[in-house]
Amino acid sequence: MDYKKLAEEILIKIGGEENISGLTHCATRLRFNLKDEGKAQTEALKKVNGVMGVISKGGQYQVVIGSDVASVYKPLTEMCEHTAEDESGSGKDKKDDRKIVARMVDTLSGIFTPILPAITAAGMIKAILALLTAFSLVDKTGTTYQTLNFMADAAFYFLPILLANSAAKKFKCNPYLAMMLGGMLLHPDFINMVAASKESGEAIRIFLLPITNAGYSSSVLPIILIVWFMSYVEPIADRISPKPVKFFTKPLITAIVTGIVGLVVIGPIGTIISNLIASGVHSLNNYCSWLVPALVGAFTPLLVMTGTHYGLIPIGINNRMTMGYDTLIYPGMLGSNVAQGGAALAVAFKSKKSEIKQLASSAGITAVCGITEPALYGINIRFKTPLYASMIGGGVGGFLMGILNVKNYSGGSPGFLTLPSYLGGDTLTSFYFACAGAAVSVVIAFIISYVLYKDPQDEDGKMSAKDQLKDSTNTKTIFVAAPLTGEAVSLETVNDPTFAEGILGKGIAIQPSEGRVVSPVNGTIATIFETGHAMGLVSEDGAEILIHVGLDTVNLNGKHFHVKMKSGDTVKVGDCILEFDLEAIKAEGYDVITPVIISNHFNYSSVDAAAEGHVKTGEPLLRLH
Repeated sequence: MDYKKLAEEILIKIGGEENISGLTHCATRLRFNLKDEGKAQTEALKKVNGVMGVISKGGQYQVVIGSDVASVYKPLTEMCEHTAEDESGSGKDKKDDRKIVARMVDTLSGIFTPILPAITAAGMIKAILALLTAFSLVDKTGTTYQTLNFMADAAFYFLPILLANSAAKKFKCNPYLAMMLGGMLLHPDFINMVAASKESGEAIRIFLLPITNAGYSSSVLPIILIVWFMSYVEPIADRISPKPVKFFTKPLITAIVTGIVGLVVIGPIGTIISNLIASGVHSLNNYCSWLVPALVGAFTPLLVMTGTHYGLIPIGINNRMTMGYDTLIYPGMLGSNVAQGGAALAVAFKSKKSEIKQLASSAGITAVCGITEPALYGINIRFKTPLYASMIGGGVGGFLMGILNVKNYSGGSPGFLTLPSYLGGDTLTSFYFACAGAAVSVVIAFIISYVLYKDPQDEDGKMSAKDQLKDSTNTKTIFVAAPLTGEAVSLETVNDPTFAEGILGKGIAIQPSEGRVVSPVNGTIATIFETGHAMGLVSEDGAEILIHVGLDTVNLNGKHFHVKMKSGDTVKVGDCILEFDLEAIKAEGYDVITPVIISNHFNYSSVDAAAEGHVKTGEPLLRLH
């Protein structure tokens, strides 16, 4: 392939060099920051020979090339040297030319996504507690109820500290100083001072500056604004601190300046904004309760595709923290998620193709439980009609729950498993109506999808010539061993459409339990990145295998990875190629799920899993026919 010509075509179709504000690459794709994505000819680019797919995700315009990405990247950087970064992402800081909405969504996503497990766990404990109380299995005055209640409340009460940590990482400042600031807002002495001030009417002051009598437990916006302010104070503190004592003076200046400004100015402003948002939501709920849940129910699949759904999650959390419940975001998302599952399950029932039937059934079940990406990317977008069905079903369900004023009390990933999060208040009304709304969403989406869906086939309904060719060749079975020890899971469960949609090829994914990658075949290492996060191998039988350790781990720039071999080395099954610090990568906030892809899957009639559940290195993982 002429990589220079391919690079030229890509450059032309993304709007030229002048449309690029940043360029890097990972193991499989070119990652552009474009000044104006509207100038990119996305559909034309998808048809270019050598381009496997195009994805706009997380503020980046990603062109999927495959294992040859480095060969395309090199001539591309020569054409636009002043915009490109090296593959490790190291380069001069550049102005973020994305639109303000894209930057805000990216920021909110980076802040709230890491804390969702804690919020979800707390919400589920609350839901279980509500169930136990509703069926009189525990007494509200008993210690069992009280213990479970404070366990659940911990994540909500200390939410400012959780948000401080993730916000600091997003704003690139010290997370421990940020958590200290969160602790200031929640310190028992400060809470007691606020209570005493309210009772006596005498203001709290620091250096004659008044501190507003506000409570910050379970608050969202104040700490985010405070940490954002800290991200500007910390560099100044670094510059003005004498080098010999910088270790002491930098954190001192940062903490005391940000702490005082936070308590006196920023915290109260954040509280006022949060209350205004809650008041606006309350007014909207009084005058047009059906509108927002209906829109969220209908359009959440499109928001997920662009990543903008993360902008809605803080609104739902803020509603629950200020009003005690959310009637807008989570009910609408509940309708949308289960509708996507219903649409995918309809495909599973109607399809006569075993591969589609298997994928649709597993993705549908996952979606009704609250995780929609496998259904969205693997089925609904792929076949279009299930997507339309899910949008109609989700919109109707959201409309119904809006009309009935369904209240979500504790959050969680919207789906059947989190229906107990609608238990709260003095009655079970919201719970019953949430169940009804979810059921309506599933049934409508299922029926419409079942009626509209048709298996992809030739006009005469016969197997395509390509499938016939595959069926008549490659009768030899080739086994690919597990390169890692862990849990083997479906590729569709990977939270990245490039892998989930099979753009790079067919295969499987492993959730590793050990930080060690071995060769899955007898063959050669075709390429291995210096960062260690990805490698390509070619077996003696000609199978091309891509192993990608974690998602977006290229951003670690090799940190926590220890490469043991190099490109061109000959390997046998079980030879150690790479070691990595599993827990350290998790602690950095990265998903460590590892796709194992057969890049040249088109040379085989089938690529099937040879193992399920727990696998060990060296055991059969994939079967190629």
